[in-house]
Amino acid sequence: MQLFLSHILNNTMETEKIQIAIVDDHTLFRNGVAALMAEFDELQVVFEAEDGVQMQQLLVKQPLPHVILMDINMPVMDGYASTQWIKQHYPQIKVLALSMFEDDKAVIGMIKGGASGYVLKESKPRELLEAIKTIYQKGVYLNEMVSGKLMRSVSDRESKPGLSKKELEFLKLCCSELTYKEIADQLFVSPRTVDNYRESLFEKLELKSRTGLVLYAIQNEIFKF
Repeated sequence: MQLFLSHILNNTMETEKIQIAIVDDHTLFRNGVAALMAEFDELQVVFEAEDGVQMQQLLVKQPLPHVILMDINMPVMDGYASTQWIKQHYPQIKVLALSMFEDDKAVIGMIKGGASGYVLKESKPRELLEAIKTIYQKGVYLNEMVSGKLMRSVSDRESKPGLSKKELEFLKLCCSELTYKEIADQLFVSPRTVDNYRESLFEKLELKSRTGLVLYAIQNEIFKF
């Protein structure tokens, strides 16, 4: 009886593991992340791939991961195209973008493609683990640069704070690839006025970056790609 219960317990613990895959063209980095993540009891690495094409091949041969750690810049099939393909064919799989820098344009491009969050490659193993667990449990992961009210709105669906018409227009344009100066031109206002809109939104939404504004707009259906 004890052996039977132990077997059931072990199986239950096994099924609770978060299945992850790592897609990155840098072999040493990819292997290193896989080795580090394999040390955590909560995770199981189901496969590694060097680009989106190999990822597609492995998805039909291996157990489906819950979360894919996705590099952005890769040859053959990059992170943008790979994420779009995942969202089209396997929408249940969460994509966590791996970014080398705090690059708004790159991260926004990944979010447009369907990524549910991003983490810097320089993050510590424990931080990456928390990102994986968060995206698995809550469906979205936001680092400290895009924290605050956005995370709460995702989990609690709280009502939107009062935003002016101009702030909403600015927020929608933030979801484009326009620079702040180009946004000012679109709104027929000065760059200084755009700076004021941005700072006002940062304060109202308790955010810290343009990426945070974009994610807020998407999650609250202010803007749809």
